[in-house]
Amino acid sequence: MLDPRLHKLADVLVRYSTSVKKGDLVAIRSDPVAFPLVEATFEAVLKAGGYPVWVPQSDRLTEILLMHGSEEQLRFLSPLDMHRIGTIDVQIAFWGESNTKHLSRVPSQRVALHQSARRPFMKVFMERAGTKSLRWVGTQFPTDAAAQDAEMNLEQYADFVFRAGLLHLPAPAAAWREISIRQQRVRDFLQGKKQVHFKVPAHDGHDGTDLKVDVSKATWINCDGHENFPDGEVFAGPQGADGHVNYTYPAVYQGREVEGVRLVFKDGRVVDASAKKNEEFLIKMLDQDAGARTMGEIAIGTNYSIAEFSRNTLFDEKIGGTFHAAVGAGYPESGSTNESGLHWDMVCDLRGDTRRPGGTIEADGEVFQQNGRFVQSSWPSPG
Repeated sequence: MLDPRLHKLADVLVRYSTSVKKGDLVAIRSDPVAFPLVEATFEAVLKAGGYPVWVPQSDRLTEILLMHGSEEQLRFLSPLDMHRIGTIDVQIAFWGESNTKHLSRVPSQRVALHQSARRPFMKVFMERAGTKSLRWVGTQFPTDAAAQDAEMNLEQYADFVFRAGLLHLPAPAAAWREISIRQQRVRDFLQGKKQVHFKVPAHDGHDGTDLKVDVSKATWINCDGHENFPDGEVFAGPQGADGHVNYTYPAVYQGREVEGVRLVFKDGRVVDASAKKNEEFLIKMLDQDAGARTMGEIAIGTNYSIAEFSRNTLFDEKIGGTFHAAVGAGYPESGSTNESGLHWDMVCDLRGDTRRPGGTIEADGEVFQQNGRFVQSSWPSPG
């Protein structure tokens, strides 16, 4: 018998996040480990009148390819994948690894080579998502591996996942509509601003964060559960960035944790990068193609139902009181024109605690967030 929360989640994903309608071709992309949620979503799509298709993926098969494939095979991009991403109306993706570290021993250059081959796929995906000809959403299926990363048991982690999506409430879709209204006020304030400035004072031998981002031609987007779920951020496509940022949390990508990341930006590009752990992997990813060192996204986390780091970007980038900047591909609808096989979000905490000071965010010189809280009470805030 399925966990009843899976049916509740599937209903929100189909009816609220992607608004599946009669005749929609819906790809449900997932590893078999998340099959209980595939079942629930398959049923929900049928009830909405759509045509559900399960698109299996496998971390184990990807691992085999990366370990044993030739360079030519690593560069191969399946025409079936390209046809699918150009044809479907809706994509619903579930992330659920049995082993989040399965690529940890794969040489970085092989990961980068395989990742760079996805650039045409990412281009079509970004363009179709930007024009709304493709509606998509991705969410996490609770697994033991993800629970271990978050330092929880499976029951605790499942509760964390479902509460982050407000599925403990009687009407989660209605709750997300209210969040959308509050986030829209942040989005409306930022739209038309020329520069956003993120600052965290120097402390404990670190030089803090001092990052100025040009958003003069950007379109700010209200992320309210229609693409990532759970959601909770406003983001834009920057035209440039200058300064440095010391990321609070490990930057996780392809199962690799890169700790102590410090990036220096000049004219929107990373000109210096360092890390305390897995620095080689960081550099390989940044050097995989011409667009990988360019900032493709700047965003502010607004989900105060997520309060702790879990080593899962889906949740960590949404933590209320943080900001994140992605290197690599940007979303055209946000004003970014950057193309890359990479899109890597890295998170900086502005809330402060007994070990480090809090930070501020300014827009054209006006402070609108301090110590992780917006100054306007009608904007998102801790419950």
